[in-house]
Amino acid sequence: MSRNNPARTKSRATSARNDTARRLRPGGNKKFLAGLALFAAVCLLSLAVFQMLGAEDSDASAGTASTDPRFAELAKVARRDAADPLALGRVDAPVVMVEYSDFQCPFCRTFGRKIEPELIARYVDQGVLRIEWRNFAIFGPESENSARAAWAAGQQGRFWEFHNTLMANAPEKKNTGELTPERLAELAAQAGVADMAKFRADQQSQAAAAAIGKDAAEAYALGASSTPTFLINGRPVLGAQPVEQFAAVIEAARAAAEQAK
Repeated sequence: MSRNNPARTKSRATSARNDTARRLRPGGNKKFLAGLALFAAVCLLSLAVFQMLGAEDSDASAGTASTDPRFAELAKVARRDAADPLALGRVDAPVVMVEYSDFQCPFCRTFGRKIEPELIARYVDQGVLRIEWRNFAIFGPESENSARAAWAAGQQGRFWEFHNTLMANAPEKKNTGELTPERLAELAAQAGVADMAKFRADQQSQAAAAAIGKDAAEAYALGASSTPTFLINGRPVLGAQPVEQFAAVIEAARAAAEQAK
């Protein structure tokens, strides 16, 4: 299966990072900015690890996922918030996979359509894995539209239903003009979002913008530059790798969690 090439997404990531910076410039939420600065400082060591691992071959041994102390800081990114509407699985699952993704990314669609359902059946449904979605909207205005809609669906407990509906119906090319707020509202209705007036208000709200900005800032602070990017108990996995690659890292992380009890 094809993988992401971080060099190809560098210019897009830089542009998106600049957009995020403009949205978060002084004069906005000062408390949030202070928290973001602290978070970035905590992640300095993780940044070096993340960039180093980005150059590794995707088939590198998963055994180090459970033992390498360099991943300890990255593991702290998992929020384990029982009220998180963008998370799936037990809050106390031994393994947490944080997923930084963009609904317009073709590799993200491959993962969402073909790989993630297998991981859900094999690990989430068995109480082993928790998935925490982060909106990493790096490919332009329709990525942000989609992220806003996904967040709004989550406010009514339908994030994952919307996620699956959008993944199944997203255009194969980026920024075609199809993923308008109106089209996304149609998909939300198909996904079972009940209160469409609330959905539309949430979709356009400052709260949605803040949540999306926070997720993107977290990804950039960690050194992520392409989608999809994953942290599995702190171990970075880049791109829509084969399901067995994910399974190997999850199994190693589960073994380490059991051993640490």
